[in-house]
Amino acid sequence: MSHLVLQNLTKQFGGSTAVQDVWLEVQSGEVVALLGPSGCGKSTTLQMIAGVLQPDRGTIALDGQILNRVPPEKRDIALVLQRGLLFPHLTIGENVAFGLKMRGINRADREEKAIVMLRQVQLEGFADRKPSELSGGQAQRVALARSLVIHPKLLLLDEPLSALDANLREEMQDLILQLQQETGVTMLIVTHDQAEAVVMSQRIALMFNGSLRQVDSPERIYQQPADQTVAQFMGGVNFFSVEAHEQQWQLSNGLTLASEYAHQGAIQATIRPERIQVFAEKPTQPNISDNLIPATVTANRFTGTQRRLTLAIEPDLFLQAWVTPTQDFSVGRSVWIRLPPEALWSFPPPIVSPQTIPV
Repeated sequence: MSHLVLQNLTKQFGGSTAVQDVWLEVQSGEVVALLGPSGCGKSTTLQMIAGVLQPDRGTIALDGQILNRVPPEKRDIALVLQRGLLFPHLTIGENVAFGLKMRGINRADREEKAIVMLRQVQLEGFADRKPSELSGGQAQRVALARSLVIHPKLLLLDEPLSALDANLREEMQDLILQLQQETGVTMLIVTHDQAEAVVMSQRIALMFNGSLRQVDSPERIYQQPADQTVAQFMGGVNFFSVEAHEQQWQLSNGLTLASEYAHQGAIQATIRPERIQVFAEKPTQPNISDNLIPATVTANRFTGTQRRLTLAIEPDLFLQAWVTPTQDFSVGRSVWIRLPPEALWSFPPPIVSPQTIPV
């Protein structure tokens, strides 16, 4: 039986639908990222699970118990928001122990558990401080400690790291994953950051306009997106039309590419820019002889960790390749590129509306 089950979950505000017919199952001990652009309905979904909002339709179940009419404090679910929202009049230790106090745990036991939890979030010795004495990252650690000390069945995190700077965000990602491994708590993380979702989750539930578009492992969503919208949101930049004949995909200039995936008819092809291999000279090794194409470098942008090359394949087809900084090809240089067959992916071509059909 799945740990958390959402069925037909729907929420409207006035005449607008914020969440539409969401179905999702999360296993015990799993880390799932609810990913999507701002305003797509992911935080609304989280608030319905927490009990802050009531769904207009559908059910929320945890360990087989329907939670729709269960008050938030009875759901055995902890929620960490973008900012920790600590009680300013309580010490850090009292903040961490607050949930235990509400559960009737005696003072000595809850103080001991709070100290142990503060040690786990690397804030040993902070128990007597006040929230005003903490940095943003420290406050988020306290919020995590307060949520985990009660041993919830489910931990919900709503953009928990978006207010932190980049270096601190990475430290907190590592800490959250470490705590999850130590406690085994099931986690659902809301984020709009693709890199954060990929790093932190075992599965990603990708949401657009209130609906789930693809639920899969980070690797599959990254390499095998369900459609062009998913691909673009995950950083895809290379899209081109081909005529597929099983595993042979023909470009408009007649050049044929081999793919590991069989299709028939007109399809939209894509390849991750970092999967394209670029060579100064035509390689002769048999193992890389397939899908070799001559190209011309039309742009070379240095980003620090890589070079982003724009490559002209034919007059109206350009691909981007992200290569190492040492592959410094001058603009106008003729090169050879390879599109590995296993890296070529496809989906149906986008539907063209009558208004946009060229005449």
